[in-house]
Amino acid sequence: MNGIDKITARIETDAVADAARIDQETKAQCDAIKAEGEKKAQEGYWEKVRQGVKAAEDRVQRLAKTADMEARKSVLSFKQSIVADAFDRAEAKLNALSGDEYVSFLAALAAKAAVTGTEEVELSAADKAACGKQVVDAANAALRAAGKTASLTLSKGEGNFGRGLVLRQGSVSVNCTVEALMAQAREDMASQVAAELFG
Repeated sequence: MNGIDKITARIETDAVADAARIDQETKAQCDAIKAEGEKKAQEGYWEKVRQGVKAAEDRVQRLAKTADMEARKSVLSFKQSIVADAFDRAEAKLNALSGDEYVSFLAALAAKAAVTGTEEVELSAADKAACGKQVVDAANAALRAAGKTASLTLSKGEGNFGRGLVLRQGSVSVNCTVEALMAQAREDMASQVAAELFG
């Protein structure tokens, strides 16, 4: 083998060795890039999974809070309807009173509402005709028994209302109609009735 052949063989051997080394380096770089890419892809994947899980948990919590709030509103609405029904029944019972029971009820209202004991008792036309004198007499008897002035009188006029009465002294009046009493009771006693009904 002459010198040129030796040099050529040597160059060829070096070139093959360099090519193998470059191939190995390139393959190592490709493997490293691929591994880095897979690592980043995995990190991205798990980040997306974490975000998805967090978003799902947040949505579940929001839905649970909304459902809880709706349930509370439904329970409150139900309780309010039960309380309203209790007042409606009480009003119906008052409106169903008759005879001596109704006279006693009106007399008790008049005696309790009287401030001076000299007021006029105003009744509806029907009540005035049916029991006006009895109511005033019974109310005066109750005032006397309590040691108070007992000079209530039956008003000459008639009230434009349903059941109950109005006490008048000059320009001052006390509304003791069943409608007014129930409206006041609803305002004053709704929470107490709810506590009684629902503990």
